Amino acid sequence: MTRFLPRSLFGQTLLILLAGLVVSHLIGAWIYTSDRRQAVEAVAGLALAPRVANLTRLIAETPATSRARIIEGLSDPTFRVELTAAPPPFVDAATQGSAADAIAGFLLRDLPAGSVKQVRSAIDGNFGPPFAMMRSRIMPFGPMMHGGVWRGLQVALELPDGQWLSFATVLPDTGRAVSWQFTAAMAIMAIIVIIASGWAVRRLTAPLRTLASAAERLGKNVSAPALPEIGTVEMQQASRAFNEMQARIKRLVESRTQMLAAISHDLRTPLTLLRLRSENVESRDDRERMLATIANMEEMIAATLAFARDEAKAEPRYPTDLAALVASIVDDMADAGRPVTLDPAEPMIYPCQSAALKRALTSRIDNAIQYGKTAHLALVTTAKALIITVDDDGPGIPDAELPRVFQPFYRLEASRSRETGGTGLGLAIALSIVQAHGGNITLTNRPQGGLRAAIILPR
Repeated sequence: MTRFLPRSLFGQTLLILLAGLVVSHLIGAWIYTSDRRQAVEAVAGLALAPRVANLTRLIAETPATSRARIIEGLSDPTFRVELTAAPPPFVDAATQGSAADAIAGFLLRDLPAGSVKQVRSAIDGNFGPPFAMMRSRIMPFGPMMHGGVWRGLQVALELPDGQWLSFATVLPDTGRAVSWQFTAAMAIMAIIVIIASGWAVRRLTAPLRTLASAAERLGKNVSAPALPEIGTVEMQQASRAFNEMQARIKRLVESRTQMLAAISHDLRTPLTLLRLRSENVESRDDRERMLATIANMEEMIAATLAFARDEAKAEPRYPTDLAALVASIVDDMADAGRPVTLDPAEPMIYPCQSAALKRALTSRIDNAIQYGKTAHLALVTTAKALIITVDDDGPGIPDAELPRVFQPFYRLEASRSRETGGTGLGLAIALSIVQAHGGNITLTNRPQGGLRAAIILPR
């Protein structure tokens, strides 16, 4: 059931408002119909009450021997008058409805004191005798042709001699329960409420979309522009808290970069002294091993500092032809005699940090050549992403190690140990660059052998 509900806050809020609007309209229609029916019944009943009162006085003043003839003359197909010794069946029940109460009260006030002992009246929608015959005469094609509801009025008065004088008639049609005027009014109100609600909900949820976009920008670039502190008081507070959080994160990254730079500078001084002292070592083998170890340490320090700087760097983004960018890298390496090839590709304009992206691509191509002997590149365009694949013919990577090779300083001892070069930061730096563009890097072993690195950039 929940899968059919809207997933956005705007959709859910608007759906709740629409549901409330429908329920309120249905309740309003029911109240309107009930009130209209009662009003029509009361007006029609009170219009008949003077006639009932006059006929009651006439019959009460007529001698008992002449009453039957008068009653027969007063009755017609739409207005029945009866005089019985026993009370009608409905008299046992209490007076039904506000309209019936009004009619009974009017008769008690209008008739002379002592002319009747009691008055009972009722309004009923069940058409039994004598109302079925009356209805058929008044409305020969049935109530559905008229679109309303017909109800019967019964009045019984107990005369001083104990006889019961009964009147029965059919009240006028109350009309359609929902007229076209009522429907049009409700529809106009519904349209106005829907438009106003949609505008209000959209306006209230817009700051959330702005905040989500700002959070996405922050995930890609810690130096992204601050969020404007505008809108409602709550939105201003949220924007202010978000900007303060961004400032703290930026200070944290900058302080880490400064710390790494300081460590790098402090370590280079003793490393330089070690290099000078190692030159005085008499044993050639010992001297070369010491110099190689110092070179490795310097390389690790430089790579660590570059990794930290790349994460904090905020290079501007410009529309760039990815196909031309990749082709330039491949041409430069091919001119240097390196085994790199590229499939032809159409121009792909993409806003990116071209220098950083070029570094990530160069790193992946270098790894493919170093560990897989060759590198073959291809560009693929999908509806949601631009994909740059780098294939090699190397031994690949064990599937269990694929998720771990992106960790900084992680090296595969079997094929990418320190002796073959590298510090274990190449993939981490490349992944950091691609993630700053909102993308990702995946590594898979090809069925025909070798490794495929796919750089996925969202469109």
